[in-house]
Amino acid sequence: MTETTTTLVTAWKSAQARLKAAGLDSPAIDARLLLEAATGASRTEIVTDPYRPLTADQVATLEDYLSKRLKRMPVSRILGRKGFWKLMLNINSHVLSPRPETECLVDLILKRTEEGQSFQVADLGVGSGAILLSILAERPAARGLGTDISEEALAVARENAANLGLAGRAAFLRTSWAVGMADDSFDFVASNPPYIRSEVIPTLDPEVKEHDPILALDGGPDGLQAYIELIPDVFRVLKKDGMAYIEIGFDQSEAVEKLMKEAGFINVHTLLDLSTNPRIVIGQKFVL
Repeated sequence: MTETTTTLVTAWKSAQARLKAAGLDSPAIDARLLLEAATGASRTEIVTDPYRPLTADQVATLEDYLSKRLKRMPVSRILGRKGFWKLMLNINSHVLSPRPETECLVDLILKRTEEGQSFQVADLGVGSGAILLSILAERPAARGLGTDISEEALAVARENAANLGLAGRAAFLRTSWAVGMADDSFDFVASNPPYIRSEVIPTLDPEVKEHDPILALDGGPDGLQAYIELIPDVFRVLKKDGMAYIEIGFDQSEAVEKLMKEAGFINVHTLLDLSTNPRIVIGQKFVL
């Protein structure tokens, strides 16, 4: 082996140094993920077999990945996949790259249910299917429906459902939120709607504003447009005593709670994410 041979460890250190010098967040993690994808090596193999040489093709692939990351393309976009909850999901330019904070929504519904419990859940604005498929994967007796206004997004969600063996319990419908769906149909409704104020979008990191679909980000002038359209429909399609779980921006708790109460929900409250930001507004459908 010559001094110029690129090994797993030298490639990782070099990639990490370049990403760090560019001021990117999490350079060590990003470098490892790109190296794993370029070489097929696992995290364990990078540690236990650090001097394994890379082939010329692997070096070229890693260089391509790094050049894209240095241009602020997110790792998930470079690789076309993103881990969420316990799943690995395919993503593309038509869907939001799922965020760790949205896992709080999944966790809350799972805590409200038991493993063998049969229930119906709707995910309005399903995107890649992250929320819906994570719940169904953990609850084998549950069934669900995901809606989205984007047919391209629904194609991604369907593909993910098929890859995860969940297509038999997950249906998908092209519509705006819950338009056309039957009243009193679901035990749980989840949604992560667009909630960023239009004027804020140009100030977002390039990883977000240049790669996430604007349709999944732009909540209108006040960031609340989706909630105004969505919440009355959520109430309508829930069964009696059904529960709604809706993700919000950090400063929207009061406004969204008000909309929920005006729609008829009771026991309305907001829970924090792991960064202690207000994240999920919860409400229960009350019918006399």
